[in-house]
Amino acid sequence: MALDSLTSVQKDEVMDQVKQQIAIANAQLLLTKMTEKCFKKCVGKPGTVLDNSEQKCIAMCMDRFMDSWKVVSHTYNNRLQRERSQM
Repeated sequence: MALDSLTSVQKDEVMDQVKQQIAIANAQLLLTKMTEKCFKKCVGKPGTVLDNSEQKCIAMCMDRFMDSWKVVSHTYNNRLQRERSQM
């Protein structure tokens, strides 16, 4: 379906769907990166279970990763808003 043939309401709906798909992809990427980094940092020898220190390390690593991501995301969004308002 060509975008030119859509009404403005339909275009808005398509854009909303695209935004949702991008948000889901970003969340999946965030989770994947966080898992990879924290596993690499905290788990020395993979086994069938995580010991107590590995569990604590992973929990703290994930918390720090999420806090860092929030700061970067917030700063980026603020910058975008400033740039849009200057246009």
